[in-house]
Amino acid sequence: MINIKEDERLSVLNHSCAHLLAQAVKHIYPEAMFWVGPVIEDGFYYDIDLGDITLTDEDLQKIEKEMKKISKDGKRIVRHELTKEEALEKFKNDPYKIDLISRMDEEDTTISCYAQGDFTDLCRGPHVESVKEIKYFKLIKFSGAYWKGDSKNKMLQRIYGVCFETEEDLDKYLQELAEARERDHRKIGKEQELYMNHELVGAGMPLWLPNGALIRKQLENYIYEKERKLGYEHVYTPCVGTVNLYKTSGHWDHYKENMFPMMKVDDEEFVLRPMNCPHHMLIFKNKMHSYRDLPVRIGEFATDFRYEASGAVKGLERVRCMCQNDAHLFVTPEQIGEEFKKVVSLILDVYHDFGIENYKFRLSLRDPEDKEKYFDDDKMWNEAEAKLREVLNELGVEYFEAIGEAAFYGPKLDVEVKPAVGPEVTLSTCQLDFLLPRRFELSYINSRGEKETPVVLHRAIFGTFDRFTAFIIEETKGRFPTWLAPVQVKVIPVNPEFQGDYGKEIRDYLVANDIRAELDDRNEKLGYRLREAQTAKVPYTLILGDSEKENSTISYRLHGEKETTTVSKDDFLKMLKEEIETKAIRH
Repeated sequence: MINIKEDERLSVLNHSCAHLLAQAVKHIYPEAMFWVGPVIEDGFYYDIDLGDITLTDEDLQKIEKEMKKISKDGKRIVRHELTKEEALEKFKNDPYKIDLISRMDEEDTTISCYAQGDFTDLCRGPHVESVKEIKYFKLIKFSGAYWKGDSKNKMLQRIYGVCFETEEDLDKYLQELAEARERDHRKIGKEQELYMNHELVGAGMPLWLPNGALIRKQLENYIYEKERKLGYEHVYTPCVGTVNLYKTSGHWDHYKENMFPMMKVDDEEFVLRPMNCPHHMLIFKNKMHSYRDLPVRIGEFATDFRYEASGAVKGLERVRCMCQNDAHLFVTPEQIGEEFKKVVSLILDVYHDFGIENYKFRLSLRDPEDKEKYFDDDKMWNEAEAKLREVLNELGVEYFEAIGEAAFYGPKLDVEVKPAVGPEVTLSTCQLDFLLPRRFELSYINSRGEKETPVVLHRAIFGTFDRFTAFIIEETKGRFPTWLAPVQVKVIPVNPEFQGDYGKEIRDYLVANDIRAELDDRNEKLGYRLREAQTAKVPYTLILGDSEKENSTISYRLHGEKETTTVSKDDFLKMLKEEIETKAIRH
């Protein structure tokens, strides 16, 4: 979807539409008072105090109808400038505007407001010339919003909307919005019983249900085997660490605001860990290494905790408790290029298996004109950045450079993936780190028999299992490839009384051969059970009647298709195994 906030014309149009919304609300609810109405990426919103009135969907329709009426009236939008004193007088009966005006610094500050017919609102602007230009809009939704975002303040009502230049653009946006809703992993997660949230557990703390846990386990098994074959050694480390651990790493100074509060136990101060690198540094340090031992690749499926504002958490996509597909590679300077190449190749291999095609690599580099915030070693930076460019060029992957976006301890590579709907998301990352190994005084014995500090590559292929699962749910609309589906086969006897035993036999046969199969022998109509299997998006549905029972065959139907194919159970199992083994993607 287009980012309305970044398009100058659309930004002005949407801000003007926010004022049109406020004017319509004022017509319908004369006592309404308004806080702020900014433009956002996907339109605009306005926070409104409606007293004891609670909005409904029908109210949105009434407001939208009134907005269209005002637009047709065609009043000009006129800018007026006031002194601070004049503004305080003009809006003296509006506590929300008085609050805004009072917080402006200088007494002689010039304050602007915009008038359109019978409505005037405080605003910096700019706006379109006339309300007649505001034709193609839609009110999307409403929600509660605390005044100034503070839960101690009054709850206002926030109305969201969007406005475009043409009816075609608006229709296209609404279609994209409908598609996004259809793909929303929160909606699908609830329908397919993949995960849940509960206020007693807390915001941003998802509970993985059996179906979701099966998907996550398959993802873990998949990437574990990939990493194991590449020489990774997997570990388990605690979900907490002492404050001193993070002071040593430097995270306490740079990242404390994103951590959960410190806990004091006996004489020690602990925090829930936000990342795993400090633990892995200590594992490497646990024994002496020779250059012949390197690279050492330490991997972990590690649960981490990061404080996200409650308004920012979203399903599995943005959480406070997450499981990272994390690894740290300890290498010699000479091994940086080869190990970086292997990480990029692993990313490409994984994306191929999941059918991820629309992505780009971002190489984040130091700003040579502003070095103050970076680890001070020009030779290191120049060599590292040149090596990463060399590898990307050798692999022939497209990438763009982001000057000034490097981590303070080294350059990094991010993979930005364009999903089916919505803005780009960063899934995979690989960061070079010259600083943390020094902070933890890590060393290995080089070929000259001297101690030398290793370089560390921080990398995550899936990012977190939480976000990656959300991404896959939305890409597939919950129609998972067979190898990943929680239930791969639904076995349905036409008449459970006569074919029920055969259904159990087939189900047991599939389960014994490591297929996730379920039997639906409920005393319900066949059509009802078939529709349920389709709604649940089970890849294969087996329909077993008298003919199948007599001939020891099965008839299967792929999800989304009406055609039925009859084969032997052994041929069906062979086909299924091949599809699972090759990670085949069904479109």
